[in-house]
Amino acid sequence: MGTECDKYRYFLKDTVRRTIDFGLTGQARGEPPPPIEKPVPEGAIRIDLTPKDRWTGIRPVDLVSAIAERRSHRTFTSDPLTLDELSYLLWATQGIRGRPNESTAYRTVPSAGCRHALETYLCVLRVDGLKTGIYRYLPVEHQLLLVALEPALAEKIAAATFQQTFIGRSSVTFVWTTIPYRMEWRYHTAAHKVIALDTGHVCQNLYLSCSAIGAGTCAVAAYHQEMMDRLLGVDGNDEFTLYLAPVGKVPAA
Repeated sequence: MGTECDKYRYFLKDTVRRTIDFGLTGQARGEPPPPIEKPVPEGAIRIDLTPKDRWTGIRPVDLVSAIAERRSHRTFTSDPLTLDELSYLLWATQGIRGRPNESTAYRTVPSAGCRHALETYLCVLRVDGLKTGIYRYLPVEHQLLLVALEPALAEKIAAATFQQTFIGRSSVTFVWTTIPYRMEWRYHTAAHKVIALDTGHVCQNLYLSCSAIGAGTCAVAAYHQEMMDRLLGVDGNDEFTLYLAPVGKVPAA
């Protein structure tokens, strides 16, 4: 067992950095940086989200209290989220604060080298104004892109997460995929550890921001890789699922 575990422990170490010829990276070869957002298919349906200065129903929360009260929730009420609330959560987890140039975006979460190799998908079940289906967040435009209207979506999410049925009782499930080359362009084989670290930053922001809308979440890392990738319509190699977090209103304490 020790030998097998040692192989995977190596992933957590930064030893790999000393083995890389950084002259082989796309950045060193003068290749242009990958786009900070996946392209939008022609004719795709987009939904405008509420800008930061126009949210309603987002209450101020003391940060110390939000941290002290942070916990995972697996029981949700049947109350839907509003589009304002969803807009706020998306901004809190991947919102753009500034763009010094076309290939760089300063966001509400840190990322190694400011590469931000994640995409945010939403499995929407109960959000006011949105049909049940799968959407992708467009952080540059602060919009949603409709990926697919999915019948029996709650059952499909549960099946793709080894029958963790509470996920299908949420209002919306955040699913973060990675496009590894965004990070590999700069860091080569040192990219993959920091992609995983970046995902943790994003999910923690979701936990804390949920407290401002009377909602809760639960980070989920157990899922059937191929089933989740198929559900989102990603290829499983150049883009694949990394982490999930169902969100819903929680019963009053």
